[in-house]
Amino acid sequence: MNLFLGLLLIIPLTGFLISLLIPKSNEKLLSLAAFGPVGFHFLLSLSFVGVWLFNGMETFNIKEFVIYSSEGYEFFIDLYFDKITAVYLLVGSLLTFLITIYSRYYMHREEGYKRFFNTLLFFYLGYNITIFSGNFETLFIGWEILGVSSFLLIAFYRDRYLPVKNAMKVFSVYRVGDIGLILAMWLSHHLWHENITFFELNNHDNVSLHLHEHSWIGLFTSLLILLAAMAKSAQFPFSFWLPRAMEGPTPSSAIFYSSLSVHIGVFILLRTFPFWEHQTIVRVIVIILGLVTAILASSMARVQSSVKAQVAYSSVSQIGIIFIEVAFGFETLALIHFAGNAFLRTYQLLVSPSVVTYLIREQFYNFQPREITNQSHFRQKISNTIYLMSLKEWSLDSLVFYYLWAPVKRAGNVLRFITPKIAWSVFAPLFVIGSILLFYQEEIPSTLRQILPIFFAFVGLILSLKSFVKRHDARFSWLLIFQNHLWIALAITFNAHFSYWDMVLFLSGVILSAIVGYFVLNWLGKKESNMDLNRFQGHSYEYKKTAFIFLLACLGMAGFPITPTFVGEDLIFSHIEVHQVLLLAFVALSFIINGLALIRLYARIFMGPHIKTDHPISGRSA
Repeated sequence: MNLFLGLLLIIPLTGFLISLLIPKSNEKLLSLAAFGPVGFHFLLSLSFVGVWLFNGMETFNIKEFVIYSSEGYEFFIDLYFDKITAVYLLVGSLLTFLITIYSRYYMHREEGYKRFFNTLLFFYLGYNITIFSGNFETLFIGWEILGVSSFLLIAFYRDRYLPVKNAMKVFSVYRVGDIGLILAMWLSHHLWHENITFFELNNHDNVSLHLHEHSWIGLFTSLLILLAAMAKSAQFPFSFWLPRAMEGPTPSSAIFYSSLSVHIGVFILLRTFPFWEHQTIVRVIVIILGLVTAILASSMARVQSSVKAQVAYSSVSQIGIIFIEVAFGFETLALIHFAGNAFLRTYQLLVSPSVVTYLIREQFYNFQPREITNQSHFRQKISNTIYLMSLKEWSLDSLVFYYLWAPVKRAGNVLRFITPKIAWSVFAPLFVIGSILLFYQEEIPSTLRQILPIFFAFVGLILSLKSFVKRHDARFSWLLIFQNHLWIALAITFNAHFSYWDMVLFLSGVILSAIVGYFVLNWLGKKESNMDLNRFQGHSYEYKKTAFIFLLACLGMAGFPITPTFVGEDLIFSHIEVHQVLLLAFVALSFIINGLALIRLYARIFMGPHIKTDHPISGRSA
């Protein structure tokens, strides 16, 4: 059985790697490389689950291998299989198989045919890693892959304005979920003093003992897990992003935002339920959030003029109800509801083009004007108010922007005084002084020694904020992000005696990615005179391979699991103590803003309508 679990992860990875090697002109071979491995994966999954059911539904927990180990810390890959995994595996493999067959014809002659199947297989790899994960660290690998593949598929029509704009908006919400999961991992390190597995969470006595001794840590860990689930499953107040994610092709909308990816929030709640099931306040919050989401999303679905938006909000409404079922402990009901909702929404999206055509024809031949009445009753006023608020989507988009991103932009705009000259004449010498102080820590007064890590992290945050709002010099913005990583590494080294190898692990991927990214920007700057970040440049139209290399550099700088920096980020948070709230806040904000600044750099330079007027200009929306 252990061999089969490994195969269920190797098959999607193999299919993805093979698809990268096939020429984009060979549509038949590309589609075969997609639905062949996915179809085989579905048959293997069906056989595996059948044998598993026949053998008594035994729960599997396999510690595959250790990626990195140091004193008091171990990052390892752990695989887990139980009833929840079985349901998500069967639903995911069947739906992905159907979508790959459907896409073979739907995407025929599309410019990005190869890119679509590459990204779809990449998503499927991340989905399988997520559902088979046996600890937070393994889950976070799949979680990150899902986030990046979502961004790429929403912005599939990358020469158009709205798909790229909405992809960035969705990615910003995903970053909130990312930091929720990272901080939940951080708190769990301090609660358990190890990388706890989901199998160990089923030990009720052990969980109760730790929560009794550290009730506040347990509560905040649960709330952070809930934050990650809310962002990923588009629950209140993040419900607005799901219809905007429908800018991608219909098959990707069906597999991502109506069936699989949007239900990952439910998955993480089900997986961690043994941890928070006895925390009444958390269960009450989940129920309230699910209820509010179900009511608001249902009202918004009824007034949408787009079929995709109707399906999106209907799916969000049902997921809100599934949240309530999970909070009440109805695990089996929640799994059945997930499967039913996933199949229904996928079917609705796949047939939506035909349905729209039919309805337009029916309306044309059978149109009857609505009778106008002049009612002024209180009930009618309430109804009209709800109708208008639903049309405005209850201003959730504006609400999140005003309270979440507007303060970040205002703080960044205050830092206009930071110029390249200031960065090299002030911040560079400061960093050198801080590095020298590392060798004389014992001679520094204890009070100052506690303040310095916070100061270093604050300087790093300032540079990150400046990079986020920088609108003109792309190379300077890139260097500011690199400097932020150096300041964070300095802060943590000063704070907790970060070992030499720990620092190398964190900075190795950052330095390599920074060099590659700067080389790309410098090379592109010589080719193109305009590198202004105030608008989209669309340079992927002419420099496709360069765009791909720069995307990899951005992912490496952001801590995506393609470099050791991914493990280094988790290691950094494990060296921050529970009482160091300011240090934690500065480091966490830096990672959120860095990710957004990097993806904005990539999107502004390589995506959107091309800046040159001699190239064809695409429509605003897909």
